Amino acid sequence: MLEMIGQLRWQDGVDLGIITFLIYRLLQILRGSRAMQMVTGLAVIMAAFVLSRALGLFTLNWILDNFLGSIILVIIVIFQSDIRRALTRVGTAPLFSAERMVQRRDDIIEDVVQAAMVLAEKRFGALIVWQREVGLNEYMEIGTRLDARVSRELMESVFLPHSPIHDGALVIQKGRVTAVRCLLPLSTNPNLRKSWGTRHRAAIGVTEETDAVAIVISEQEGTVALVVGGNVTENIDGTRLRNALRELVAS
Repeated sequence: MLEMIGQLRWQDGVDLGIITFLIYRLLQILRGSRAMQMVTGLAVIMAAFVLSRALGLFTLNWILDNFLGSIILVIIVIFQSDIRRALTRVGTAPLFSAERMVQRRDDIIEDVVQAAMVLAEKRFGALIVWQREVGLNEYMEIGTRLDARVSRELMESVFLPHSPIHDGALVIQKGRVTAVRCLLPLSTNPNLRKSWGTRHRAAIGVTEETDAVAIVISEQEGTVALVVGGNVTENIDGTRLRNALRELVAS
C-alpha cells in the first residue's frame, strides 16, 4: 500500500481532482431532474447485469449484455435534451456559484397565499407552480428567466391583465421566483371538466408529469384551486391553502 502511494505523481492527483469535480458538477446539474431518475434506473440495470453474471443467470445476462453494449447510444437518445441543457449551463454558469439568500419557507408560503387570495378577489387569472423534487427546467426554457425574492407584490404585478408576462406560469424553485411566462404541458385527460381552461389543464398536466404543486386562480369564477398529482381541490380558502402548502412543500 505504501509502495503504491509512493509511486503516485502530482499529475495523478490533478487527474483525480478533475474527474471528481466533473462528477460533482454532473450530479449538481442532474439533481432534482427527471434525468436523475433515469440515471438511477440505468444504475439498477447495471447492478442486475453484475448480479446475473455472478449467479449464472445466462439468459438475463445475455439480454442485459446486448443492451449495455449499446449503452452510449441509448444514453444519447434518452438524455439528448438534458445533455444540451447541461452543456448550456456549463458554458454560462460560473464554476463556483455562491449561495443565494433564501427566505424561510413559512414566509414564502404566506406571500403565495396572500397573493393568491388578492388575485382571486380581483379576478386576475394566474398559475403558480412550486417545484419539489423533480426539476422544471425544461418548462422554463421558453419562459422569461428571473432570480427574484418571492413576494406578494411581485406575483400580483406579474399577473396584471396588461402585463407582458401574465400569460403562462410563474415558477418557484429553491425558494426563489426563477421564471415567469412558462409554457407547461396540457393534460390530455378526457374526463376533465369542460369549463376548465388552459390554466387548469396546464396545472393538471405539469403535476401529472412531475411532483410539483400548482395553484390556479380562475378569472371567470374568482376562485383558487390547488393541484397535486393531477388532482384538483377547488374553491380552497386561504387557511386551507396555507395548511396544505405547509404539508406539501419542504423548502
